[in-house]
Parts: sequence; structure tokens; C-alpha cells
Amino acid sequence: MGNVNCVFCGCIEQASIGVVEKWGRFDRLAEPGLNFWNPLAGECLTGTLSTRINSLDVKIETKTKDNVFVQLLCSIQYRVIRQNADDAFYELQNPTEQIQAYVFDVVRAHVPKMNLDELFEQKDEVAKAVLEELEKVMGAYGYNIEHILMVDIIPDASVRRAMNEINAAQRMQLASVYKGEADKILQVKKAEAEAEAKYLGGVGVARQRQAITDGLRENILNFSHKVEGASAKEVMDLIMITQYFDTIKDLGNSSKNTTVFIPHGPGHVRDIGDQIRNGLMEAAASGQVAE
Repeated sequence: MGNVNCVFCGCIEQASIGVVEKWGRFDRLAEPGLNFWNPLAGECLTGTLSTRINSLDVKIETKTKDNVFVQLLCSIQYRVIRQNADDAFYELQNPTEQIQAYVFDVVRAHVPKMNLDELFEQKDEVAKAVLEELEKVMGAYGYNIEHILMVDIIPDASVRRAMNEINAAQRMQLASVYKGEADKILQVKKAEAEAEAKYLGGVGVARQRQAITDGLRENILNFSHKVEGASAKEVMDLIMITQYFDTIKDLGNSSKNTTVFIPHGPGHVRDIGDQIRNGLMEAAASGQVAE
């Protein structure tokens, strides 16, 4: 809006609309560009209106259904309807206060029907309700509501802290569940690996004993064929005694040897040979079972 301009012509800026009166009454709208009017006939330019989009930020404090006080920040984008610029010029003294009053009325009518969580989820519904009400009312005054944005919802500080603590507790609970599942899988895999290792170790020992038995059997047969009159038992005793002395020799040559007390004598050597022979026979029997 501007002052009365009682000259013969004037320029209206782009994105603006002029209001021309004749003898104090509305006569016509002046489009952007050069316009002429006759002051002698009572015509004058009373004022101009911008047709650009204006933005109005409104902060509303209200209460939700679950008794939580919140502040809502709305951004209303509106503009003058060019064809109805005379209504916008004459009908409203302060359009921003009118828009703000309707926003307060609609928001405070809808938000108390919602819980806090529903308000966050359905804030677009609140903005839609405000838009419908403003379009219906402000359209009659020459204003068009372009957009309404629910920019922010700010609960009380204590409520925000409580919501953050609830969220953190839920995430910790979920993390504990995932950690428990991971530990369970790890224990199962570890048990399966240990069982597989023990099984393979048993198979290896059985094959080792079978190989030793086969080697001794082959040595006994070769010795019996080459030395006439030697029985298998005698050859076995000889081999056992030879291995016995080789074992004692290895113990003595070991760099990490310790003192070992071994019964020694003809009778003890025979007993040791019987024990080794019985052990090999048991190894051969266990190897056949493993196969």
C-alpha cells in the first residue's frame, strides 16, 4: 500500500499491482508498466500491492492429548491474488495478524486430539487442516495460501530427555539381543570345531597305530623268511628289545631330558616286550574297528 499519487502518470513495478481510485472510490487496478490517470477527473493512484510470495512464521504453544506441552513452528507462504487485489487492499488492515489468528485456532483445535507420537507422525495432516481453513477464509479477502509447512515440533525439555532415554534403552536392548545371538553362534561353531578336531585326531592316531602294526608285521615276516628256525615270537621279542634300547638312547640324547627311572634286567626287559606286544595287538584291533 502506498500514498495517494495525484499526477497524470506513473510506473507500476513488476510483481506489483496498483489501485486507482476516482473521487475516493475504487475505480480499477493498474497493471505493471506505465499507467495514466486524470487527476482533474478525480483519478489518482491510491497505493500498490506486491504479488510476490510472502512467508509468515508462526510459533504456537499447545498441549497434546497425553498432556505434553509442545511448541509448533509453522511457515505459511501466501500471496495476493492479482484479480482480487482490491479485496486485499480494502478488506484487511493487517493480513498477517488475521492469518496468524486462524493458524492458532486450527492448530489448537487439532493437536489436543493427538498423542505426542501421533503428532510427530501426522504433522502433515495438521498442516493440511490449516491450509484448508486458511484457503477458505483468506480467499474471500484476495489472498491465496500457497503452502503451509510444519517446520518443527518442540516438546518440553524434560520430555525430550525422556524420549532420548527410551530410545537409547530400546537400542541397548536390541544390541544385547544381537550380541547374544552372535555369542550363541560362536559357541556352537567352536563346539563343532572341537568335535571335528577330536574326531580327526582319533582317526589320525588309529591310522598311525595301524601303520606301525603293518610295519612290524612286514619286518617279522621278512626276518622269518631270511633266518631259518626263527619263530615269529622270537623275532617280535628281538624287535621289541631293539626299540626299547632305541627309546632309552633317544631319552639320553634329548636336550630337554630329565631323570627317568626305568626298571632294567632280563625279567623286566621281557615284561616290557610283552607289554609293547600287547599294546600293538590292541592298536591293530582298534584300527580294524575304526575302518
